[in-house]
Amino acid sequence: MDAAEPPERAVDAERYPLGEPGSAGWGAVVSATRAELARTGCCVLPDFVRPEWQERLRAECASVEADAHFDVETVNAYNIDVDTPLPDGHPGRLTVERGNAFVARDRLPPHHLVPRLYSSPHFRHFVASCFGLPEVHELADPLSGLVLNVVRPGMEHPWHFDTNEFTVSLLTQEAEGGGAFEYCPNIRSAEAENFGDVRRVLTGDGGGLVRKLTLRPGDLQLFKGRYSLHRVSAVRGATSRHTAIFAYSERRGVVGSVARTRQLFGRVRPEHLAAEGRAVRVDALLD
Repeated sequence: MDAAEPPERAVDAERYPLGEPGSAGWGAVVSATRAELARTGCCVLPDFVRPEWQERLRAECASVEADAHFDVETVNAYNIDVDTPLPDGHPGRLTVERGNAFVARDRLPPHHLVPRLYSSPHFRHFVASCFGLPEVHELADPLSGLVLNVVRPGMEHPWHFDTNEFTVSLLTQEAEGGGAFEYCPNIRSAEAENFGDVRRVLTGDGGGLVRKLTLRPGDLQLFKGRYSLHRVSAVRGATSRHTAIFAYSERRGVVGSVARTRQLFGRVRPEHLAAEGRAVRVDALLD
């Protein structure tokens, strides 16, 4: 993307007028998004990136797939140590193999569309308003603030909860088959883990709790992943599924933990070591 071009040019301004906060069109889409988030914890804005920009978006992200840190590991839905002592029947004792991969922010060329959109004040204000917040901030984390999630053929991103309350993602490359986004709206809350229903989903007995989304390249997804169990089903065919994940926080200066950062990227930076032990939790959930 030309450095002189504002990233908002890639967005369908008629449907999503990022540069016109306070306008009738802007207010209408924000209001509708808030309502859907309140109802289901998830909202998809189709063709957020205009169709004529979607191939450029796909190509830019595909060009960095080789930089993804890939590792197959045994995990649980809470992303805590699988050897953590838990009572019999606890859903955290159910483990699966995770084989997805992440390209860290410092491997994403700053002139590409995704990094420029992430840092756009217009985009950030729009996201904050959709979630009913006065403002959101880029993470101070040099690796996990913005990432490209890569799910390669035969792999999946198994059931899990996010560590942050809300997530913004943009599908940039579709898999040939599989790769569906599935989620359980508000299966837990800040006050209640609801282990029983979580276990039902993890054991395949919670069909009535699960919703499935069909996402297309260019679709922007706003999601409350802290309280909604979710996964990306196994990818089939010869093409990886790519999703840009924009991580924001209500607080300034947020940096991920050393353990979680090393798990996702295979490395840490001095910022993670310096911030260790200063994390502020927003709830008392398992994770």
